Amino acid sequence: MSANDDVPVIPRPVEAERLDGAPFTLAPGARVSVAGAGAADVAELLVAELASDCRRDLSIVHEPPAYGDIAIVIAPDETPEPHRAEGYSLAVTAEGVRIGAASAAGAFWGVQTLRQLVPVECASDPLTIAPVSIHDHPRFGYRGAMLDVARHFFTPDEVKRFIDAIVLLKVNHLHLHLTDDQGWRIHIESWPNLTAHGASTGSDGSAGGFYTQDEFRDLVAYAAARQVTIVPELDMPGHTNAALASYPELNASGIAPLLYTGSKVGFSTLLSDDETTKRFLADVIGEVAALTPGPYLHIGGDECLSTSPADFLTFIAHAAALVAATGKTPAGWHEMGTSDQLPEGTVGQYWDFVVPRGSSADETLSFVRQGGAVIMSPADVAYLDIVYEDGDRLGQDWADGPTTVRGAYVWDPARIVPGLGDAHILGVEAPVWTETLATIDDVEEMVFPRLAAVAEVGWSTAPTDTESVETARDFDAFAPRLAALGQHWAAAGTNFRRVPEVPWRESVTV
Repeated sequence: MSANDDVPVIPRPVEAERLDGAPFTLAPGARVSVAGAGAADVAELLVAELASDCRRDLSIVHEPPAYGDIAIVIAPDETPEPHRAEGYSLAVTAEGVRIGAASAAGAFWGVQTLRQLVPVECASDPLTIAPVSIHDHPRFGYRGAMLDVARHFFTPDEVKRFIDAIVLLKVNHLHLHLTDDQGWRIHIESWPNLTAHGASTGSDGSAGGFYTQDEFRDLVAYAAARQVTIVPELDMPGHTNAALASYPELNASGIAPLLYTGSKVGFSTLLSDDETTKRFLADVIGEVAALTPGPYLHIGGDECLSTSPADFLTFIAHAAALVAATGKTPAGWHEMGTSDQLPEGTVGQYWDFVVPRGSSADETLSFVRQGGAVIMSPADVAYLDIVYEDGDRLGQDWADGPTTVRGAYVWDPARIVPGLGDAHILGVEAPVWTETLATIDDVEEMVFPRLAAVAEVGWSTAPTDTESVETARDFDAFAPRLAALGQHWAAAGTNFRRVPEVPWRESVTV
């Protein structure tokens, strides 16, 4: 176990050291001192979290810190130049707490580290935090979670609850899978029947639902305040039965199919090189791009089993060009790499196994050859809807068997596709598909604790060239840190699976 593992924080910091000396005491009347652009906004979120977590009401001041204060300082020289986007330092001593960063994002991640160091038993006095020194920055700039709201719909408040839980792990992208065979979840003003009809149901005949454009804007703003970028996905040309059922003219026969509530994939497709479909794509992509200040718009492209290879290539080239024309970077699942006509910079998302099968590796490298980058989401370690163990009530079992927490932890993104290294990898993402997950409690049980493992893979230092992944990802050192985090989840009301491979502690009432 390294010194970094001795500090109970996930993801593991780059440098972390327990210090000698007295702890910091967060006394009544303590303040949060702020300096620098964005520091006050970060402080407001910290104050809100401490009020919720510990019933501590702190004030924010724009003046130098006094003894016993928490200071948040944002300035260029607070973080070394290569790590200014998200790096931070955190010092806890008897005199006070100091978070330094070159950006609001870095300061916010420092706050998340501080929250994990605050004892769960913090409602009564004295509230003390052990002295520690941390210098930290992420390995990858993209650390994502994906929530499938198409199979089962989740309300804006439930999505916000999900955002609140993932930021504790320094996850900074939320990929929303907004459309599929079972439902269309974002209102499109120029094609209103997509939600009037196509959003009216979901998997297993669930009630369905959709986000108005105002609700979606609010979700984007809520996420952005917490340093999370929303990545919307409009899955196409397959996975489109909800759209086909909403508009007969999108079908070759001119007859709309029935709404679909099952779990089969690959049976639906939009038409390729069709004028009505082209107008549909331009309108839908244009409206969603206008709602999305983030750089990425995901267009799916997976499991298009009912689309001929020639039609698929034509469709993907056209749809990706439409995305690029809006100023967004196109993103899609790795099957899109069969096209050699992708706009420069297009992002591919790898979802095959840690040992690539078939043509998945070459399709993934195609994005790099065309000037793009890759997000790694290997299904057998990073898909969070896969069962923890055989016979589970929730989840699916197609990804080469169950995925344990250890399995979600002991892998490396740069050791999967030959020829694909850190320079080509945008980051990692852990998707959760919801065919079997009807409630947000179901989602959380499948996501936590495994998302903590994937988040550490995306944030923490890469294994050296001479290290095995098993050595670099010491699960026996990770598990006690995960157990400490579990106390915070329990206190926050976040549902999680108490897997037997982790020495969970008793929950504490705060």
